[in-house]
Amino acid sequence: MGLCALLLCAGFFFGIPTGRGSGLSVRASAYSAPAFRGAAYHEDAAVDGGRVKIDTSGASEGYVAVSATSDRRLKFQVIKGEDTYTYDLPNDGTPGIFPLQSGDGSYFFRVMENVVDKKYSELYSLTVDVRLLDPYQPFLRPSTYISYTEESECVQKAAELAEPADDALGVVTAVYSFVCRQVTYDREKAATVKSGYLPDPDETMRTGKGICFDYAALAASMLRSQGIPTKMVFGYVSPNGLYHAWNMFYTEQTGWVTVGFQVSGKDWNRLDLTFSANGQDASFIGDGSNYSDVYFY
Repeated sequence: MGLCALLLCAGFFFGIPTGRGSGLSVRASAYSAPAFRGAAYHEDAAVDGGRVKIDTSGASEGYVAVSATSDRRLKFQVIKGEDTYTYDLPNDGTPGIFPLQSGDGSYFFRVMENVVDKKYSELYSLTVDVRLLDPYQPFLRPSTYISYTEESECVQKAAELAEPADDALGVVTAVYSFVCRQVTYDREKAATVKSGYLPDPDETMRTGKGICFDYAALAASMLRSQGIPTKMVFGYVSPNGLYHAWNMFYTEQTGWVTVGFQVSGKDWNRLDLTFSANGQDASFIGDGSNYSDVYFY
């Protein structure tokens, strides 16, 4: 991923209700995070394809889990209609967790094995009809790209930040501000990162450094763990055609404003922490028209 351009860390403004006659501030409400939503590979539930095992027991919750062994490189494909997502898959049997981000319908899962150079042949495939519990399920759980557990440091920090929040937007504000303060862009890493890199949100939080992939994975981990549907998006940002990663989050609330753009309620909203944490003109995000969304995770 190339060097990401930078954007001003935006401010947020909320009214604080005060108690009548007491002179003391009181909370009209408090945000209550739902139970933690995890994702796991269940070997006893997996379809056995010999060297490949595909567990679709979590399909209604928005994910599929896969385990495979080979002495060659492996790829896993999630295909629905015109949408194709291709992932690196460990070849030592370590399970991978992958989102079903294309909604309800028929999915084609395929494990591909490297033959020669960049050519792959099908090792095993499976077609499954998916009916999600709701459209937000794929964006509320961990995956291979957004890896965290209930015990992760970033999850514990998110819970700490959420505790004083009045509502979901307060949680987003707190996480946004924390990442803006905590993480700076790692130019050396950006120049040397290799294909197949996967972020570690806890490491990003501890080191305070990362590339756009790290920013987006950390934000998604923290917000998802608190029950806020969050997408990690890969795509392009004009005018320079920068390939980049950012987030989109969802709440049903309205009425909050950041520097330079109005966040829309009852819709997915763009959140670019890489740019926001590092200081460029706030008009860069603007209304989001210079962003081209390509892949959602």
